[in-house]
Amino acid sequence: MDVGTVSFGEEHFGACVLGDRRLTRRAVLTANRMLAHPGGTLPDKLNNNADLMGFYRLANNDKITHGKLLAAHVARTRFRIAAASGVVLILHDTTELDFSGLHSVEDMGPIGDGGGRGFLCHNSLAYGYENREVLGLASQILHKRRKVPDRETRKASRHHPERESRLWKAGWKALGPVPAGPLRVNIADRGADLQEFTEAMEQAQDHYVVRSKANRRMVLDGPASGISKVKLHDFARALPTLCLRQVQVQANHGQSAREAVVRVAAGPVLLAAPQVARGEHSTSPQAAWVVYAREIDPPAAASPLEWILLTNVPVANPEQAHERISWYACRPVVEEFHKAQKTGCGIELPQFTTGEALQAGIAMLSVVATQLLRLRDVSRLPDANTRPASDLVEPEYVEVLSAWRFGEIHTTMSVYDFCWALAKLGGHLNRKHDRPPGWLVLWRGWTKLELMVQGAQASRVKRCV
Repeated sequence: MDVGTVSFGEEHFGACVLGDRRLTRRAVLTANRMLAHPGGTLPDKLNNNADLMGFYRLANNDKITHGKLLAAHVARTRFRIAAASGVVLILHDTTELDFSGLHSVEDMGPIGDGGGRGFLCHNSLAYGYENREVLGLASQILHKRRKVPDRETRKASRHHPERESRLWKAGWKALGPVPAGPLRVNIADRGADLQEFTEAMEQAQDHYVVRSKANRRMVLDGPASGISKVKLHDFARALPTLCLRQVQVQANHGQSAREAVVRVAAGPVLLAAPQVARGEHSTSPQAAWVVYAREIDPPAAASPLEWILLTNVPVANPEQAHERISWYACRPVVEEFHKAQKTGCGIELPQFTTGEALQAGIAMLSVVATQLLRLRDVSRLPDANTRPASDLVEPEYVEVLSAWRFGEIHTTMSVYDFCWALAKLGGHLNRKHDRPPGWLVLWRGWTKLELMVQGAQASRVKRCV
């Protein structure tokens, strides 16, 4: 949404190599139209028939692939990662994209309990930790889940090229070499607790914080070396307290969001390789640090928050333990991105007849979804109070929104004031004790503002007749 020398579409799709410059121009134009109207079906986004038909032809062109459409955005994201100062988090996660109603599309796999059809979408989202800012997609893999034969052996499953758990390592490998400047840290939930994944990052001298799922065997080092009877989770829970801190708990499973006070502990561990191989990894023990966080006095109806985190970034004091927890606490941003894909951009709504066209639509709408999160991020940056909103959006949007909010036009409206006014238009109460607006309420405000700007434009045309 930034206004500058190039449009959003040119910035994120202008460098795509699609085999025909006309296809690139169409991708740029379509991206600009979709950013202006991110919600709803394709006819809602592209309400001009020429734009809609143009995108249909683009998505169904044999030269177009998911990877080619994403390439320029991914390259831009990786440039931003390399140029960043401080820590850059790569938030890895997988979501299901449901296209069960498209019966004519053959190249999709089962999702959910097996009754639905669609793709697994594995996203690796780059996030600037210092400014709490989404930098873009560093990788996206669309995976067709296979139907596993009833009698397939564990060994055959482990070596199958389409094994689903390979996505974690594949998403990481797609990031490319570890950048020389910033500290890149890969963040993932319990599904990524695989020695195959963490061992690969360790060998490449990359960094990770992964939530532990398995209560793995530990190895004792030194004179009493050998397999310990104490397992990882039991060891972590028995560690002495380093400090207390607050953690924001997301609303989930009927529980409301809250600030939880947690006990923090940490220590070095040496983990034995799984007795039965899970994936492709060595049999060598793996050195790591464990960071433990457990909620103290949770609400009566709530399950206490408990995180057992594994990391290869040293944790030698309370400050470092606090920081590792803060890194992992950013992981829900990728879940918000999935909501932006589905709720904000309607990524599951296109009615294409081929898997290739669906994947092209997923690529373009995923890039638009990053900008919905960016709208929230820029309102929280340190310069939001001094940066003019006209740097972010066209001046007409500032004029219309300020007239609605204040009863008069403020052309010098700041980014902060613009975003808070946009949030109010989207239903945010703007009370002093309210939390800063999230992407969803800002998105609702943006869609309303779009209609208001169109109305203002139509009014001017009418007056000129």
